[in-house]
Amino acid sequence: MQRTPSFGRSTCGRSATLAAALLILASTMDVGRASPPAEVAADTVHVRLNLVGYLPEDAKVAIAFADGPVQGDFTVVEAGTGKVVYRGAVVPSSAPGWGRFAYYYELDFSDLQAAGRYRVRIEQTGDVSAPFGIGPDVYGAYHEDLLGFMRQQRCGYNPFLDRVCHQRDGRSFYGPMPDSTFIDVTGGWHDAGDQLKYLITGSNATARMLLAYLLEPTKFGDATNGLGQPHPNGLPDVLDEARWGLDWLHRLHAAPDQLVHQVADDRDHIGWKWPDRDSSDYGWGPNSYRPAYFATGTPQGLREYKSEATGLANLAGRVAAAMALGARVWNDRDPVFAEKNLAAARTAYALGKANEGYQQGNSYGAPYRYAERTWADDMEWGAAELYAATGEAMYLEDARHYARLAAATSWMPRDSTEHYEFYPFVNVGHFALYPHVDAAFQDTLAAYYRDGIEHALRRGSTNPFRIGVPFIWCSNNLVTALITQILLYEHMTGDRQYHAFMLAQRDWLLGRNPWGTSMFMNIPPDGEYPQDVHTSTWALTGREVPGGLVDGPVYATIYNSLRGLHLSAPDEFARFQNPYVVYHDDIGDYSTNEPTMDGTAGAIYVMAYFGAGPAVR
Repeated sequence: MQRTPSFGRSTCGRSATLAAALLILASTMDVGRASPPAEVAADTVHVRLNLVGYLPEDAKVAIAFADGPVQGDFTVVEAGTGKVVYRGAVVPSSAPGWGRFAYYYELDFSDLQAAGRYRVRIEQTGDVSAPFGIGPDVYGAYHEDLLGFMRQQRCGYNPFLDRVCHQRDGRSFYGPMPDSTFIDVTGGWHDAGDQLKYLITGSNATARMLLAYLLEPTKFGDATNGLGQPHPNGLPDVLDEARWGLDWLHRLHAAPDQLVHQVADDRDHIGWKWPDRDSSDYGWGPNSYRPAYFATGTPQGLREYKSEATGLANLAGRVAAAMALGARVWNDRDPVFAEKNLAAARTAYALGKANEGYQQGNSYGAPYRYAERTWADDMEWGAAELYAATGEAMYLEDARHYARLAAATSWMPRDSTEHYEFYPFVNVGHFALYPHVDAAFQDTLAAYYRDGIEHALRRGSTNPFRIGVPFIWCSNNLVTALITQILLYEHMTGDRQYHAFMLAQRDWLLGRNPWGTSMFMNIPPDGEYPQDVHTSTWALTGREVPGGLVDGPVYATIYNSLRGLHLSAPDEFARFQNPYVVYHDDIGDYSTNEPTMDGTAGAIYVMAYFGAGPAVR
């Protein structure tokens, strides 16, 4: 998480509510439809669509925009031959414009379902889109690429670099033992482009991978062993990665009354570093011990910058959910490990119940941190998963109680929030509880999900791309959360009224956006995707890591307020930036182009939902 302006993970907690509200108003204004018609040159109509492609039954709507009006038809042509396979009308968008372009259009070819490789062509000008596919297998096993990125983020043994790092993690602070006592908190994942480790994100990543497996068990293959090396071990790789997370969570919850919530701090942010030669110095010399902060439910900070805290139920509830999921998944595979997980789930949950409230991340030399302020959703999730694992009525009663406390609380009605204020951005607890309650309470849980979706739907109606999230930092995480909430809602209710809206969010992540780029590294490999990413791996090795989800576009007001931010090369998307929202594929832009561990983990279920399984690459 970014604490200094030049390197590492950034926070989006500095957005101002008034500025954001004015920005939203400006971004929804019609910015030029009334201007006089202009002649359209052959290179001025830009077509944006999903660069990976579409399942046959998907809604398929490309967006075209230009400086001048466009009329007539568009066609879909075979990418190889140019043969026309579909013809439709260019329809003006009903939404206000986006930035400097005056004219926006929808190109709907949903009726085209034949498998193939295609381009969209504007007949008036001859402009064509990037190529894309249609077919049942177009998403192949991209979700496995996301797991590959997770392996690259591992701390301890990193299979991507084939190096061992941070074996001295860590020395305690705020714990029940004297400060600087050594405790073993090795393992886990580096958070983003930096090398910090957080229970806030690591607990969610672990639980979300287990959920992805339970929802899509046939989609995951076995290509690696538990160390992430390319040797199958009889276990789906998503479970290997989840096991990596569970093992780390056990180290952080080494006793019933103990929970470590963070390893290292913003002293990490001193430049590009090899993880096994970490030059950060926390008082014990470079590449040595790092602090391990215990969750206490009280404000923390070793210097003047103190976190906020009222309890630790956000962390304990998510740990309980992850452990209870792990108990279910390993029940038949490894009963001893399953029982260990269940015991940890019980004690973590009890710790959260006794300390309701939230614990935030810690900083050292800067005021920025993970500012989570919600916790009832995490306790609901933990209680619901414990009930599923044990059948004990106490957990069901608690889950119902916490569900009512959490209700529809979400980022979705808001245009500005603190950084990670409503983490983990989707309340999986409502979904986990749903099958265990009566019809009336199921209706209540579904209504909580609908409330958030409807807010996002209204926001999406204000722009031609139908994107439904505010552009605070880590906006791509919000997009995957919105997609996930709609998919879970469909799973619960069978109601698909939001499905087309959900597909518009998916398509935004994969190229149907002003910049025409996917937001996942190397997906698709022959398309436009983030390459010059803000990570040490890219900076030091020049090697690309497929699958990483970058932070994504931010409000221009946020971008322009940042200290130390610079672009290392001319902006390839300069023509498509606007006064409201920006994105840069540039290593110097730590606000939009840094791939994150938890964002990628949260997207694994989304990608697996559309994927075809391990045999399709």
